[in-house]
Amino acid sequence: MSREKLITFLQTRGIINAAQAVEIAGEFRSQTIARHEFLLREGQVSDAYFFLEHGLFRAFANDPAGNEVTTAFYPSGHTVLEVSSFFTRSPSQENIQALTDCAGWVINFAQLNALFHARPEFREFGRAVLVQGFAALKSRMLSMITTSAAERYEQMLKHSPEVLQYAPVKHIASYLGVTDTSLSRIRAGVKGPAQH
Repeated sequence: MSREKLITFLQTRGIINAAQAVEIAGEFRSQTIARHEFLLREGQVSDAYFFLEHGLFRAFANDPAGNEVTTAFYPSGHTVLEVSSFFTRSPSQENIQALTDCAGWVINFAQLNALFHARPEFREFGRAVLVQGFAALKSRMLSMITTSAAERYEQMLKHSPEVLQYAPVKHIASYLGVTDTSLSRIRAGVKGPAQH
């Protein structure tokens, strides 16, 4: 596995140039995680800043009744981490689990901080990625209030088809805030990728 996709990702904001991206990417080590294995378990402190080269992760938390509620999907080309736990060094309330075999590039909290101090361009890049992540979270929160489940499903179909291709229906349903039965009715009216 080469670092080319990581190097390209580091240049996406126009903050890090090609030579800098190669040097920064050299600080990451490769990591593979098998399907169903966990990158993070509830109660642990998140210590992996993971760039996912290929595969699909999901984050989930357990409600008071013990049901798993999917809180996020992480497709290839994205960073995977539990932001709150990672940056506050506190135990996570979420789990992050591989839905497929996953491979990518990782650094830990201490390494990330060292890079932030040594490389101002990486610090600015990291800030931009975090801002985008918080904006996406806010957008998701509002969509749960302002749009129907069918509209949310159609947005997922448009922007995250790999989630619909590889994630089980029960995980997609909990992420959209509907029952499996309701999601089946929505899917019956929308043509999309085959579900597992």
